Amino acid sequence: MDNYFEELTVPFKDSKLRQEALGRILSFLDLTTLEGTDNQQRVNALCDKALSYKALNLPSPAAVCVYPPFAGLVSERLIGSGIKTAVVAGAFPSGQLPIRLKVAEVEYAVSEGADEIDMVISRGTFLAGDYDTIRNEVAEMKKACGDAHLKVILETGELVSSENVRKASELAIAGGADFIKTSTGKIQPAATPEAMAVMLDVISTHYKSSGFKIGIKPAGGISSPDQALVYYALVHNKLGDNWLNNGLFRIGASRLADAIVKELTEGV
Repeated sequence: MDNYFEELTVPFKDSKLRQEALGRILSFLDLTTLEGTDNQQRVNALCDKALSYKALNLPSPAAVCVYPPFAGLVSERLIGSGIKTAVVAGAFPSGQLPIRLKVAEVEYAVSEGADEIDMVISRGTFLAGDYDTIRNEVAEMKKACGDAHLKVILETGELVSSENVRKASELAIAGGADFIKTSTGKIQPAATPEAMAVMLDVISTHYKSSGFKIGIKPAGGISSPDQALVYYALVHNKLGDNWLNNGLFRIGASRLADAIVKELTEGV
């Protein structure tokens, strides 16, 4: 990792600052299971985990993120908890489906109780230079979300260059994204600080020109507290404290929560 990103985390060598930051990060997490083997038992267990932190006097995660068939189950389990139901939809993880079918999947997820939709752009369409289609598809899926928030996954590991990451970020925001997100977690590289920095620059520029705040979500491969602190420090450095809340900053993870809870409760 570049020395710049390592230097950002130097303040967290102070144990009090580290504990405070990790507590906040726990509240930014989208606890996620997106496997072909997912079933009701696994999803119920993830909901149990999300609901258990309150008994430990720890912050609850921001959301539980699942495939569309489990939207209703998660929504029902999380009633009254303040934890959102996030659902991947729109031909996740490839983005390769006619737009009317992508929209139908989003509409289904919302009808089942999704508070948030995580969609992914078609990287093939983007790399072919068909930028209008990317922007228009985001706009159509945003419309299908109704009151649900839309997170747009760029899959930065397939976009080849920082210039492409920048352009895809701009298109997603132009289409109405509430958040831009690095990765599906299904390819390597997934989230990287380098891609995140480019996306944050686009968000900063958009905010300065429009006054609208767009959220950011790194996801994929972030499994340790030290890794999460890099992204936390990046957001603080690029956008400031106003973005350090789960309305504007999320981290998609499956293993990270366990590591943070262990450190916060056992001091290791």
